[in-house]
Amino acid sequence: MTSAIKPFINPIYISRPLLPDLDDFTEKLKEVWNAQWLTNNGPQHILFEKKLREVLKVPYLSVFNNGTVALIVACQSLRLSGEVITTPFTFPATPHVLMWNGIKPIFCDIDPVTMNIDAEKIESMITPQTTGILAVHVFGTPCNIDKIQEVAGRYGLRVIYDAAHAFGVELDGAGIGTFGDITMFSFHATKLFHTAEGGALTFNDKNLKPYIDLLKNFGIKNEEEVIMPGINGKMNELQAVLGILVLNYIEEEIKKRRVILDTYRKCLEGINGISLITTDKSNQKMSYQYLVIRINKELFGRSRDYVYQELKKYNVFTRKYFYPLCSNYSCYKHLPSSNLANLPIANKIVDEVLSLPFYGGLTVDDVERICNILKSFGDKKS
Repeated sequence: MTSAIKPFINPIYISRPLLPDLDDFTEKLKEVWNAQWLTNNGPQHILFEKKLREVLKVPYLSVFNNGTVALIVACQSLRLSGEVITTPFTFPATPHVLMWNGIKPIFCDIDPVTMNIDAEKIESMITPQTTGILAVHVFGTPCNIDKIQEVAGRYGLRVIYDAAHAFGVELDGAGIGTFGDITMFSFHATKLFHTAEGGALTFNDKNLKPYIDLLKNFGIKNEEEVIMPGINGKMNELQAVLGILVLNYIEEEIKKRRVILDTYRKCLEGINGISLITTDKSNQKMSYQYLVIRINKELFGRSRDYVYQELKKYNVFTRKYFYPLCSNYSCYKHLPSSNLANLPIANKIVDEVLSLPFYGGLTVDDVERICNILKSFGDKKS
């Protein structure tokens, strides 16, 4: 530890949930208490779906109790089977939902810049058993949507996007949830927008709405008919109330995060071996969900793992997001597509990426201190 730089007195975590005013939340809950309707498509649920459609700029949407169940239902609704091509650089839920649907995940390497699935390599992974592509908008950066759709169209494949990191992202003015067959959003407490736990599926096909809503409610059509084997994926009224209120805080939170991002950018500029990952292109609206750097050990003089551990001594807690690769999990490493030779870029990047603290409650001084601590590690090359 560098003696000149003091640790933070209070822990600085990677994220902090955006919470509405407690009095506003309590007041809104009175509506739930008065209605005595806690779940099963109540008035708050209906209102929340309406507001979300407007915010995400999507024609159809169905909310869920969490994003993982939403993805499971997405695979079911599209009747995916056999093999689905996906990325190894993602949260465990992405390949897990395939296995829960009896589908074999086929791992494709990632793009060295965006860290999304490499759309140019997808075609080489297709076999007669392939039925779909499950791609992730990593850290909110849109995938190569045009190329993915072109390949999917030629081979008759369905496309699901995992947009857990991409709330509010737009591409050429279109909501990110309008691409592919279905897009999943996560509303976990760590996300920019959240309902404590929760998620949603968005889609353009109006015929999917009643089908998906049946699947997430046990396949129950009415009091006397169950017409398909569904699951319990319903969002309750308490989650919906929280979501309705948190939506009111998103724009102000993004304004604060812009300041934080600009401060990181200024402070990290010129540090040899440290690169800041941003997606602020003219045709894209960013998510402002994560602040991610890549650390080149040879240039910086210290490894990502060293930085991760040393920052803890200063009461700064980061995330090796995503580490390890899904393809290196014990449940997947036996797959031929998990072979290291098949995933050279992913296996390199997974040792370089680090998510730094990023939320509106941080001050400019906090960020400057974090960057000074980080910079001090590179000053010592021994």
